[in-house]
Amino acid sequence: MRTFFHGCPVFTGERTVTDAGVLVEDGRVLDLAPQPPAGAAEVVLASDSLLAPGFVDTQVNGGGGVLFNETPTAAGALAIAAAHRRFGTTALLPTFITDAAGTWRRAVDAAAEAARMPGGGVIGIHLEGPFLNMERRGVHEAAYVRAPTDEDVAFLLGLPARFAGGRVLLTLAPEVVDDCILARLADAGLILAGGHSAASFARTRGALDHGLTGFTHLFNAMPPLMNREPGIAGAALADTRGWCGVIADGVHVHGAMLRLALAAKGPERLFLVTDAMPPTGTDADRFELYGQTIHRRNGRLETADGVLAGADIDMAAAVRGAMGLMGVSRETALAMASKVPADFLGLPDVGRIAPGARADLVELSPDLAVRRVWMRGGETPLPELAYDKDGRG
Repeated sequence: MRTFFHGCPVFTGERTVTDAGVLVEDGRVLDLAPQPPAGAAEVVLASDSLLAPGFVDTQVNGGGGVLFNETPTAAGALAIAAAHRRFGTTALLPTFITDAAGTWRRAVDAAAEAARMPGGGVIGIHLEGPFLNMERRGVHEAAYVRAPTDEDVAFLLGLPARFAGGRVLLTLAPEVVDDCILARLADAGLILAGGHSAASFARTRGALDHGLTGFTHLFNAMPPLMNREPGIAGAALADTRGWCGVIADGVHVHGAMLRLALAAKGPERLFLVTDAMPPTGTDADRFELYGQTIHRRNGRLETADGVLAGADIDMAAAVRGAMGLMGVSRETALAMASKVPADFLGLPDVGRIAPGARADLVELSPDLAVRRVWMRGGETPLPELAYDKDGRG
């Protein structure tokens, strides 16, 4: 059965098309065509809507009341993905932050199982730590922060084969991991990102030479830019090879710094992440992390003494935030939430509406609230929100 989506403009990930609809068969986009072919089922969208690629989020700690570190199971990963679907995210990396080695391995097993579920929305795993700078660890538990052992490296080298078609993203501090290990991990197929780091400009450039390709929540958990030592943030901005994820919530990074990053990297190398936690998709005002209470207040997720612990934002809100804080167009912000992170991950069949791509689609209202979502061409029921019914988190 073929399905033809039409009735409103289509943003492909690169441009907006006003004279064509999207033809889908067997969960993939066949073509963009002006008219439905004979016999195709039709999905007529509201004329004031925009049909866009589903969002791709590389950093999702939790959602729907579930924290991946506390529930490192396939069901937990899929529940998180389902909660974020309400906000237009159709592909994500459940993110496991620094924790005990045994739980780390269970999280990998869980994500690998979830990634095998067609239409589940899990496309791999993001391991944020434990190879971090102790002084820049943020809320990550100090007891588990460490340099990689031979056993760790052997375990990591085997991960890409377990996520066939998916991705393994590892955030690390370049000053904690030797170049030879970086090169081995990158050659094995892991995607390496610098984060929670105080690496110098020179050390970061060296890491980029040996397989580092990204930077996790740019500016956060890094030293500030300095005139004589630009540091890891300066290297991220100055080197054309690196991709940078940013949290566009107005809390984690000042709008002026986001505009600086945009000017340095261009919209093709800057992408949006949520760094979301369990409250996303719920009206919860707190959750537990490492046995301590994290409070949701004033647009922040923070410990009792004010240390940020993830972000209180969803991807649709991040798109709106990018437009407001960076002054980018709707199309640029949408690309930063879909095609650009997919390009960073090396996934040519997600984050875009093009022949051969997965038919993961989102219908957006004029103010970029999510109206409907389709996973591989099939409409997905969206959970109700206890605190906001129009799709805004």
